[in-house]
Amino acid sequence: MLLLRPPGVYRPQDDTELLTEAFRGVTLPEDARVLDVGTGTGALALTAARAGAAEVLAVDVSRRALAAAWLNARVRRLPVRVCRTDVVTAPPPGPFDLVLANPPYVPWSSESPKRSRRWDAGDDGRSVIDPLCAVVPTLLCEGGCFLLVQSSLSGVEATVSALAEAGLKTSVVARQPVPFGPVLRGRARYLEQRGLIADGQREEELVVIRADRTERTA
Repeated sequence: MLLLRPPGVYRPQDDTELLTEAFRGVTLPEDARVLDVGTGTGALALTAARAGAAEVLAVDVSRRALAAAWLNARVRRLPVRVCRTDVVTAPPPGPFDLVLANPPYVPWSSESPKRSRRWDAGDDGRSVIDPLCAVVPTLLCEGGCFLLVQSSLSGVEATVSALAEAGLKTSVVARQPVPFGPVLRGRARYLEQRGLIADGQREEELVVIRADRTERTA
């Protein structure tokens, strides 16, 4: 899918594709409401709209990303709304049947002057994932589903545990090993020094985690 992508907006990559594949395993109810967190170009929001979601809200903190998502939806005549917000500090009105997220997850020193909010996520890669996991249960309706993609370098078990402790039924639904791209190749020495990868390792595993807010029983 060819998408408008202004400079500074995250380009859909292997993680986007893996999350898209996992999305196809979700059955949307009629009149489904979908939230795409950190939409970037709007790739996932467009997929949800094409799958028949009645309402798709694409949110991001980047004005450029929102402009791209809006234009990409308009040229395809897909019902996607955009909103500039941080779901952690200013959650959009819910609840949602499905929440999708491809957040920044690359470990990188929080003290480095060379940081990108498109992918850098603190020393352990969890500066965005952890607050998101905390707020997601409040965004989901009963029976709602959350899909998140991240790297194995940023603590998959920590994400699974956080979502499970929040009362969600959680599992890993997709995995894909991929070679380091330009960003991680440039961070390889840092990752080795932190013990996040073995010496000479130049491959990560992308992982999609699914968390469901199951119906309450009496």
